[in-house]
Amino acid sequence: MSDNMSDLPETPTQTGPKGVINDWRRFKLESMDQESLPAAKRELLRQMSSPSRPKDDARANINRKMSVQEYELLKEEDEGCLKKYRKRCMQDMHEKLSFGPRFEGVHELDSGEAFLEVIEKEHYSTVVVVHIYKVGVKGCEEINSCLDCLALEYPTVKFCRIDAVASGASERFSDEVLPTLLVYKAGELLGNFLACTQHLTEEFFATDVEAFLNSYGLLPEKELPGMEDEEENDVE
Repeated sequence: MSDNMSDLPETPTQTGPKGVINDWRRFKLESMDQESLPAAKRELLRQMSSPSRPKDDARANINRKMSVQEYELLKEEDEGCLKKYRKRCMQDMHEKLSFGPRFEGVHELDSGEAFLEVIEKEHYSTVVVVHIYKVGVKGCEEINSCLDCLALEYPTVKFCRIDAVASGASERFSDEVLPTLLVYKAGELLGNFLACTQHLTEEFFATDVEAFLNSYGLLPEKELPGMEDEEENDVE
């Protein structure tokens, strides 16, 4: 990005018709690869950004009406830039509405201490789903695969798994009660599902585990879909 645009005053994303137009206009200017533009267009961008003016004047310059030249410049490759702008707006909105941490994948817990720590010290708004399993016990491998999928769908939920032996409570979690799903929030046990596959069909998938947890209201609403899918669908 050119240094010219760094002198523009920092302003938050605006709402209302005029504010949205101005915010879109600013995004368009900042996202342009100015180095690859012809000299005439670079000069026009320099005039539009007005780096030599006081900040108050620069802010007024953003809010003024576009000239014909500016319009012709900004409308070029508008569709692709508009998709990027919409994606940024969606991300900004999600960040403002999300107060808890985000996670990637399923976390492997290697001890009872790690198990207690994730329950007691996780953010108060975070739902923690723990799968207690044992290698070779029917249904455990399938539940692990389902949680791998759900972790991608619910990044604000902390999915964990721990071997019953490593938990230090193998006598409590015998093969007969595995796989077990425990659900916590703010240190409180919300769901305790021993031999959880008994609530599922013989052949089950991630959507079945999701529906089971949702039947108890244990999962948050899914996030808004990313803009990548929309962009792929728009490609002819």
